[in-house]
Amino acid sequence: MFFDRIEAAPADPILGLTDAYKKDPNPNKVNLGVGVYQNNEGKTVILDSVKDAEKILLEKEDTKSYLPITGLADYGTLARELIFGKDSEFVSSGRAISCHCPGGTGALRIGADFLHQQNVATTIWISDPTWANHYQIATSAGMKFERYPYYDRVNHNLAFDRMLETLSQAKEGDVVLLHACCHNPTGIDPTKEQWEQIAKFLADKKLIPFIDFAYQGFGKGIEEDAFGVRTIAKYNKELLIASSFSKNFGLYNERVGVLTVVCESKEAADKVLSQVKIAVRTAISNPPAHGEKVVTTILSDKNLRAKWENELKGMRDRIQQMRSLLSEKLKAAGAGNFDFINEQNGMFSFSGLDKDQVEALRKDFGIYAVASGRICVAGINTNNIDKVVEAIAAVAKR
Repeated sequence: MFFDRIEAAPADPILGLTDAYKKDPNPNKVNLGVGVYQNNEGKTVILDSVKDAEKILLEKEDTKSYLPITGLADYGTLARELIFGKDSEFVSSGRAISCHCPGGTGALRIGADFLHQQNVATTIWISDPTWANHYQIATSAGMKFERYPYYDRVNHNLAFDRMLETLSQAKEGDVVLLHACCHNPTGIDPTKEQWEQIAKFLADKKLIPFIDFAYQGFGKGIEEDAFGVRTIAKYNKELLIASSFSKNFGLYNERVGVLTVVCESKEAADKVLSQVKIAVRTAISNPPAHGEKVVTTILSDKNLRAKWENELKGMRDRIQQMRSLLSEKLKAAGAGNFDFINEQNGMFSFSGLDKDQVEALRKDFGIYAVASGRICVAGINTNNIDKVVEAIAAVAKR
């Protein structure tokens, strides 16, 4: 037999946690490992703007034929407007090309495939910690990866000096993967001044920025969260951006993402696009259409866009409210100083809890978190926050 010698792969750290949570009979269990936004009732609902767009598509859509390999042209233009701003040269000058990929993960993989297939780079530097799938995507695409320090565990902030010191070892032409905002898993982002330093550093070292932009609008706002990307583009003539609309449009299962590549000239961009098309063609042939059309419909309609922006603000505000409430309640419970949670951005927070404390949360209280101590703040609501605080306070005092 050929397959009987294959060994079982270890469970995915996030998906495996969800499976364990589902099997737990504890009626008071709470899943803080989940990577999706939930409202105060613990539901991941469809946005009203999305439902409105789907109604329009249901009435007007007249074909289910294939999309172009890189998706609709309007989709790419609108995606670049979100990334760079409506008046940016990258929207229509031809220096930047965009193609629809299945989610932010697909955009990361297609980008890595392109870099490897075209012998642009062999090594990619990835933050430590990061979203665990980054390492696997790089390896599966045929690239080697190195780690650079990102998190200062003692002070609960960005290890900025160590980050640049380590990246100074990168060779010209190496790729550096950066989180545009709402760093996963720490929730810690560079300041504006640090983004300026990072952008100039990358340009001086002649490194290739590859930016994971999975949470635009979940940090400070749509425009504010794009600051890092736009700053890097100001100093670097070439870069890649993997955007996701899973979170900010709530389109998780539609797999809506986009890879954008910025080049020095339109001529170079045209050549890059031809090769990206091949990478897409060999990986997925054609992109899925429904989610892309939903996003395109919303962003191209003034009223729908305003409704979407308001809904996105509501999600962002609720997360920040939970951050503040969690910090206040933990302090009142005598768990220690958790003010650093308020300095973090987006859905995730590095709680400061160690592996043993996380295990105690699960075993003794039915509170599920990632072993690193990462918690999803969006999984906290006014109905479960007291349970969460009681559990964290208990394990923090041990």
